[in-house]
Amino acid sequence: MNTNFSAGSKVNATTNEHSNVVIDCKLDKVFYGNFQAVRDSHVPIQKGQITGFIGPSGCGKSTVLRSLNRMNDLVQGFRFEGNVHFHGQDVYASSVDPVVVRRYIGMVFQQPNPFAMSIFDNVAFGLRLNRFKGNVEERVEDALKKAALWDEVTDHLHHTATELSLGQQQRLCIARVLAIQPEVILMDEPCSALDPIATLRIEELMQELKRDYTIVIVTHNMQQAARASDWVGFFLLGELLEYGSSGDIFTRPKDQRTENYITGRYG
Repeated sequence: MNTNFSAGSKVNATTNEHSNVVIDCKLDKVFYGNFQAVRDSHVPIQKGQITGFIGPSGCGKSTVLRSLNRMNDLVQGFRFEGNVHFHGQDVYASSVDPVVVRRYIGMVFQQPNPFAMSIFDNVAFGLRLNRFKGNVEERVEDALKKAALWDEVTDHLHHTATELSLGQQQRLCIARVLAIQPEVILMDEPCSALDPIATLRIEELMQELKRDYTIVIVTHNMQQAARASDWVGFFLLGELLEYGSSGDIFTRPKDQRTENYITGRYG
């Protein structure tokens, strides 16, 4: 497939008919300065599925997540050896514009980070940044509906987004990503700042969204990973130690270290 990520281009988002892998990530070495954060890890991300990254703090899972759409490029001292193929094209190729990559591989962060502007303007922000020529109002409404927030904010679209509850703010951030119509959504511990009720709503939302999107989530919550994920990668000391279906990882792990972690013996 000939996918072009150069500035001003549009990605052809049709997967290889012979494969369900939408992102094929091979990280040989990833450094922050002299510190090697990740090594020798191969992670295939399945289309239309939720892939969960688990492991102790500092194991490299967030580094891998942020490498998928080149978000780590913004970190001083970051060095990457390997490749990340999205529909067969390496997003780290010299001709690729990382800003364009992030339109197709969006990201939701750990802490809800609404901008200090209205709910409507938050969701429309990326559209305006990318000089969207279509109907902004329709796209904003569609994104808020997909994020299960429309009914709660439809009469308050021009109120400041920071007035929303934390759970609503996180769904707003998801809507902001959805508005630019990515194919893949990365979520870095999206529920860590939320209460159990808001966490459950985000988990339910992820199940709804995977009908149309591929999702990759980092979580420290083993119960959440087991509930939400179709595939799970367990990272330890900067290396992908085990990768498989959620059922296999949580009931039949191949590595004793994986079992030790998911049963709470360490981590």
